[in-house]
Amino acid sequence: MSPEQKQKYFLIFVIILISLNLRPSITAVGPLIAEIRESTGLSNSLLGLLTTLPVLAFGIFSILTPLFTRKIGTEGTMAFALFILTAGTLMRAIPANLALFGGTLLLGVGIALGNVLLPGIVKKKFPKRAGLMTGIYSSMLGVSATVATGISVPLSQGKGLGWRWTLGSWGFFSALTLLVWLPQLKSNMSAIMKKSFRTSIRDLGTSKLAWHVAIFVGLQSLTFYTLTAWLPEILIERGIDNIHAGWLLATMHGVGVIGTFVTPYLVSEKPSQQKSVLWIVFFEMISLLGLIVPLPFWGVVIFISIIGFCLGGSFGLALLFILLRSRDSDSANELSGMSQSIGYTIAAVGPVFFGALFDWTQNWIIPLAFLFLVALLKLKSGWEAGKNQYV
Repeated sequence: MSPEQKQKYFLIFVIILISLNLRPSITAVGPLIAEIRESTGLSNSLLGLLTTLPVLAFGIFSILTPLFTRKIGTEGTMAFALFILTAGTLMRAIPANLALFGGTLLLGVGIALGNVLLPGIVKKKFPKRAGLMTGIYSSMLGVSATVATGISVPLSQGKGLGWRWTLGSWGFFSALTLLVWLPQLKSNMSAIMKKSFRTSIRDLGTSKLAWHVAIFVGLQSLTFYTLTAWLPEILIERGIDNIHAGWLLATMHGVGVIGTFVTPYLVSEKPSQQKSVLWIVFFEMISLLGLIVPLPFWGVVIFISIIGFCLGGSFGLALLFILLRSRDSDSANELSGMSQSIGYTIAAVGPVFFGALFDWTQNWIIPLAFLFLVALLKLKSGWEAGKNQYV
């Protein structure tokens, strides 16, 4: 194996490590909410900030990421992102509420930068393997999210770490990843752009294609986060017990990892991804109908698995569109920043509006019909984003 090949494989390994760091600090919180409430006495509203603050950071700092890459380069910005992710995560182990919330906001900024940078790094380092690399790193996001959710309570209670060190322990993993990433700084150089940041953002804002990509990113995230928040409640009302409802949510996430990996790999080499969008959204809508009509338990399992695959496939397509619709690494960073900033802002509305619809109607039919409408809008934006053209 040549030195160049070894370097490529090592870079793939590092990208996987980075991907594994971008979800645990967020998803590990949910299972520990009861412990945190009992320990701190915080209200549910304040506890909600532990998931809201990172999403707000995503919305604000995603679009600002190109400012960092122009000053300190892509590799340098990733090192900075891992550093503040580590600092913010470790801060949450400090026994003070200010450290808990300040660390949460700081790690959200680090994750926001990392989210935006990964597509640009793949575009720069693996231009001929965009689909495969997108499938690898995007599926690792799902794997780490699932693992962090599953081991939070065993670490806190079973191993006696307590909730603070359970949350803070992920900082050691990100610190290790930072050390492994540092050799990449040898090839780092700040981006020299022909257009100013303001001009680039203005041009993206006038691009219909960029907006279609951004809206697709937002709508697929909206459905994912909404079902993540409310699917167990929907299933429990249909007579499924708490334990099985939790396992079905885990099934949705687990099958989603498969869809996230497989979809970019299969469709990246095609001149157009429009038919892929059509089929994914079609089966997503069929699955939503399956959540509305009465079904035996085995039927629910099938439809939950299908919608999990579709949501994972949509996520993989969203990241792939950022690569395929941009000409180079710098434009990929800019499109990634815009689409994720707008996307997470859209996604943040979903769970709240979905819950409000249930409070208004006192049944799940209208809220699920809302997700059906979202799927139709996603089909429209994805159809346009799937065309073989550049921003």
